[in-house]
Order: sequence, then structure tokens, then C-alpha cells
Amino acid sequence: MKKELTGLYRQNVKGFGFVTVEGYDEDFFISRDNRLNAFNMDMVSIVLLPERSGSRCEAKIVAVKERAVDSCIGVFERIGSSGLLYPDDQKLPPVIRISHKGFNGAIGGQKVVCKILSYGGKEKKSLPEGEVTEILGFKDDPGVDVMSVVYKYRVPVDFDTEVIKESEGLPKSVSKRDMKHRLDLTAARTITIDGDDTKDFDDAISIERKGDGYVLGVHIADVSHYVKENSCLDKDALNRGTSIYLADRVIPMLPERLSNDICSLKEKENRLTLSVLMRFDAKGRIMDYDIAESVICVDHRMTYSQVNEILSMNNRSLCVKYADILGDLFLMEDLAKKIRKRRTRRGAIDFTFPEAKIKLDDSGRAIDVVVLDRGVSEMMIEDFMLSANETVATEFSLRKLPFLYRNHDKPDEDKIISLRKTAAGFGIQLGGKGGKVTPKHLQRFIKKLKGLPQEDLLSILTLRSMARAEYSDSNLGHFGLASEYYCHFTSPIRRYPDLIVHRIIKESLHNKIKKKRKEHYASILHDIAERSSSSERQADELERDVTKMKMAEYMQDHVGEIFTGRISGVTQWGFYVQLPNTVEGMVPLRMITDDYYEFNEEAQTLTGVRTHRVFTLQDEVTIRVDRVDVAARMIDFCLYEEMSQKSHKQKRRKHGGKKAKINSKEQKSKS
Repeated sequence: MKKELTGLYRQNVKGFGFVTVEGYDEDFFISRDNRLNAFNMDMVSIVLLPERSGSRCEAKIVAVKERAVDSCIGVFERIGSSGLLYPDDQKLPPVIRISHKGFNGAIGGQKVVCKILSYGGKEKKSLPEGEVTEILGFKDDPGVDVMSVVYKYRVPVDFDTEVIKESEGLPKSVSKRDMKHRLDLTAARTITIDGDDTKDFDDAISIERKGDGYVLGVHIADVSHYVKENSCLDKDALNRGTSIYLADRVIPMLPERLSNDICSLKEKENRLTLSVLMRFDAKGRIMDYDIAESVICVDHRMTYSQVNEILSMNNRSLCVKYADILGDLFLMEDLAKKIRKRRTRRGAIDFTFPEAKIKLDDSGRAIDVVVLDRGVSEMMIEDFMLSANETVATEFSLRKLPFLYRNHDKPDEDKIISLRKTAAGFGIQLGGKGGKVTPKHLQRFIKKLKGLPQEDLLSILTLRSMARAEYSDSNLGHFGLASEYYCHFTSPIRRYPDLIVHRIIKESLHNKIKKKRKEHYASILHDIAERSSSSERQADELERDVTKMKMAEYMQDHVGEIFTGRISGVTQWGFYVQLPNTVEGMVPLRMITDDYYEFNEEAQTLTGVRTHRVFTLQDEVTIRVDRVDVAARMIDFCLYEEMSQKSHKQKRRKHGGKKAKINSKEQKSKS
């Protein structure tokens, strides 16, 4: 009897797959005929086969131990009295049969959610079976494409009746009773600065001169006043973890009654806040601070673009309109420069990669992709929020109270060694030794790259060496910010960790964190940190997926057009090219003619064996958009010069053929 191994099955879109077994360095190849009725990401049992697929051992799935998929999204089509579902996920079986009683009102051409009833038999003729559980709309209806992706990630969208009922029971305005025993800052000149289309305002700022220094107020919506621990609102917010920002919508962490109303710091309305009042000296050093429950009344709701125009003195009418806070804005700019200078001096790393915004028409179709500018006001607000986050984390770490931190670990040592070797190849030295670096080493390294041809290449490799920031109940510091203490405090409307931090701060201010509460928080914070980190990763993946889909949709209208971009990634099967608007596509090796290319993973290069032509990160290339598959999020480019040369060669061969024929006739006449 052959020995069985258990592992995770990952299916390729072409029908074959691989099984990863713990303790084995290589995955096992599963051919289309040997996958049984396994679905992508199922836990399966396999037996090894004598055959090999290239360098990999082959195996056969003999049993499915645990199913990963119990439902899917796809397009429903009616075939006679029965129906078929064509799943969006190309790693799932191409067709799922749906009996007439499983239609549940679905009409051909609609996007639907399908529950899997049967995974099919061992024979190919036995299809998986399912039933329609939800109809999203016709596949071309506005927003249905985005909602299909949302359902794939199983992200909760609508709020339960209990959650809505609880939110509707909240007060519609701030009462005098709510304001009692709070620091009254309603007379302070306070403003919000956000994006043009922002609807939830959870942070406001104020500033004043104090001698030759400054008093900066960062005022954050007191969401924890309304969202009580273990309430329906609280449990649902923990489950969601974060708001999700997609191309055509926001999936909020909290119902609109809170996020866009009573917790939103609206202009000219009293709002409950938690304030961090920081006193800076003339050089931008924090000398003292207070953290207090407060109430504010925002004087002006401003946008980044408005503030940028004012600070650059490019819009006289705006300067007149906001004359009452003009001095405050320039004072904020002055302080922000000093804060940033000090943060840079200690080693904080600032990557400035382009961020794109996808513009949609009224039907939800992508019509443009533009790069967002990061102006003075955006950096200014970032500096102030970072200062507040660091101040709060420092206070509670030094007090040794249970708390939730935002940690950023040191870079991967192997990746740093690889980066060091690559940089040395260009004659550029990275400080530190081996895989050990400090934030200052990387900051100085990035500064050395400014203006060099290798700047983009080595900046990308540096970013890829960095760890991912995560939440934790233990303070480990933030490597990228070169900060010993850091937390998330400034966005409780859209992030659950900020809400927990507020809850702890408020209890501390009222001297309520005694032994039992310490034990309580110590028992729940680790789980909250893990769930919040997981929710954040899922939200990031969903946002990237929708962005890729919409970028592919945009590029559908540009097939055949010529663009210039830079190589953003190199693999053994081709290389990726990013256009100036951040749209990325792939040039497959099959599209590069007349040579065989060798892949060097360490150097991130493809080198032609015959031509010795080298493709490497950040090389500038001219491409033509060859093919777009929105469902697969795939954009294929071909090298425009290759196509031009190929076309030129074909014309030359055609002309050469005619010439040879004439010469042949001449030869005959001479003979």
C-alpha cells in the first residue's frame, strides 16, 4: 500500500495544480487528470507517482480531507430546464450545474452567489452542483463587478438589524450632559483637512503660538463614547476590523449613523473628542502634552487641495475666504517642517511611490487612472497624526498599562544581504553589516540614490525587504518610523484598534484601570491584535483586487495603443512593466522573439543567451497593449520595438522572396 501524504492543494488556472506538504521542500505536481474532485485550497491526501513533471515529483489526489470552498460567485446561464454557473474564480471548476429548483429566481446573464451542494464525482462527466442563494444583478449592471469581488472575500457589507437598531438609538446631537466634565475647546479655532470626497471626519487640528514655541491640538472623534464594550456595535466592529475603501464605494466599519453623523467632526457642530495637546519648542521638540476628553466645534471643513493652494499663495479668493485661519495654516506648515526634519534626523524612512486614483463614469466603468499628488497639506496632516500616535503610545508604554501597539519589525536579513549585493554591483554602499541595518542606514541609503539611474530599482528592492506592520499587545517599536513607541489612535471611525486604544485611554483618565480591568485587557488584547491584523490584510487584498480589475477594465479600451513604462518586476516567465499612471502589465517571454532568456533571481534580470540583451528592474521600455482579461486581472504587453522589428523583417522577407524569383529567371535566360 502506497504511503499517503496530507497537504494543501493550490490549483492553477490551466487546470493542473500543486500540493504543499509540511516537511517537504518541493511541492508535488498534480495533473488535470489526477486532481480527483478537489477545489483550490482544499486539504487533500495524495500518493506519489513514479512520473516527474520537470524537476518536480508528481502525485495523485486520493481523498479530500477538508473543503475550503462552500460557495462561489459567477454568471448564471439557463440551459433548457437546468442551468449552469460559470465561476468568476478561474481556479475553480469551469462549470457548476444548477437544477431548476436551485434557480431561486435567477435569470440568465445575472451574477449570483452559488452554494456548493456537491463537488462532483471522480468521473469527469460528473459536474459539481449548486444552488443560487443570492442574486447580485446582471453582470453589466453598475457596481455588480465590484460586489462580486467583495463576496469572494466574504467581507460583511450590510449591517444586521440589531446593529442598525442600536445605532439609530444614539443621540442625534451632543447634549450639555455629554459635555459635562470635558475640556471645553469649542472656542478654539479648529479645522478638518481631508480629501475632496471624504464623508467621515474623525480628526481635527488646532494650533497657537506659545512664546517661541507651539501648542498643537490633535482632536479625534470620541467613538468609544457611543460604541460600548460588548454591545452589538462593538462586536460587529471587531468582526469587520476596518473600513474598506474601494474604487466605487466604502464598506464602513460602523453604520452611517455614527461614521457620517454623530461621530463625524462636522463643521459648526459640537462633537465629543479625545484631544492630545502637545507643546513644542521652537525646534519642533515635544516638551509636554496633555491627553483629555474634550468637546470641539470645527470652524472650517477644508480639503487638501484648498490648503495646498493657500499655502502656495496660488488662490487669492481662498485666502480671503479663510482669512480668519490663514495665520494658523502657515503656523501649521512651519511646525510640520520642523517635526519632519527631526523625524528624518532620527532615521525615519520615507518612501515616495506614486498612488493612483481610478475615475469611474456614471455606470461604474473605469475611464481614467490618475496619480495623486502628495502636497504640503497631506504631509502636514501625516506629521501631526504621527506625533499624536507616538505621544499616546509613549504615555501608556511608560505607565505599563495593557495597550495595543502598532509594531513594525526589522527587515528580513536575507533580503537585506541580497539588497546589499545588488547595490554593491552599482558601486553603492549600504551601511551596516550582512543582514543587519538600522533605520538610519536605510534612510541614508535612499538619500544616496536620489537622482541616480538606479534610484527606482534599489528603492523598490529596499521596500520589498521591509517587514509588514502589525498590531500587538507588546511594544516592539516601529522600524520604518524609527520610533520606539507607536500605536494607532487617530482613526477610530475606520479602525478597530484605534477604538480599543480610546477605550483604554478613557478608563485611564477616570482612574478605572484597576487589577480586574488590567486582567481583562490582558486577556483580550492579543486576540484583538491578531484579528485586527488579519482584517487589515484581507482589506488590503480586496482593495488591490478591485484596483487590478478596474485598471484592466480601463486598459480594455487601449488595446493596440503604444506606451512607455519601466520594468517593475522580473520573473522566469517574463517581466512586468508599470506605466506612469501605475497601471501594470506583463511582457511574457513568448512575446520576446529570436532568443532564449536566462533568469537571475538575485540580480532580478533576464539575459538573452544569444543577443546578451538584459532586462532588469526600472529599465525603460516601449510597449504595446496586446491583450486584456478583466476576469483574470491580466494585462499583457508586447515590446513595441520587437513588433516593429518583426514587422520590418516580414516586409524584408517578402521583398527578398520576389527578388530571388527574378534572379532565378535571369539565371535561366543566361544559361
